[in-house]
Amino acid sequence: MSNTASTPRGAEAPPERVVVRLRSNARRLVWSVLVLVAVAGALGYFLGNFAEPWHEIAALAGAAAIVLLACILPFFGWLARRYTITSRRLIVRSGLFVRVRREIPHSRGYDVTVRRTWVQSAFGSGDVRISTGAESPVTLRNVPNPGLVQSVLNELVEAARPAMAPYRPPSTAYDDTVAWGGR
Repeated sequence: MSNTASTPRGAEAPPERVVVRLRSNARRLVWSVLVLVAVAGALGYFLGNFAEPWHEIAALAGAAAIVLLACILPFFGWLARRYTITSRRLIVRSGLFVRVRREIPHSRGYDVTVRRTWVQSAFGSGDVRISTGAESPVTLRNVPNPGLVQSVLNELVEAARPAMAPYRPPSTAYDDTVAWGGR
């Protein structure tokens, strides 16, 4: 089915293509890995040294609970957030149990700013904040190479502006400012 209703004068719109798919930096999983190594080391050292068998079962259950809460859930939380930049829009997907999807078309035009802390600079990541003006801003947290992401988003917004030109009202060449009490 052709998408001629949304394009001017029946011109065929180019297909939407994925420019990049991003996730936040995996740096936040360092603590999960350290906890996993510590729990494995503690289990290896203490397992088999308990006097009662139920002590071993309790140690295994405690270790499983720690690994679940400190390692597996943060990993799936990191895995559940994804940013996709296409030639027409920005898509932010998040949520582990409840999925949230937010789309921002490039044709809307938006402001892109980059914020980097010294830790993010050391790891080559940063926060990219996208402000449309009408809604609350969207922040892409800890994305790798945020300067490149910012320049790609700015280029896509600029490329989308000529496509929206036929839908914008024409500007007036004369000044129709009304002064107090007269024209």
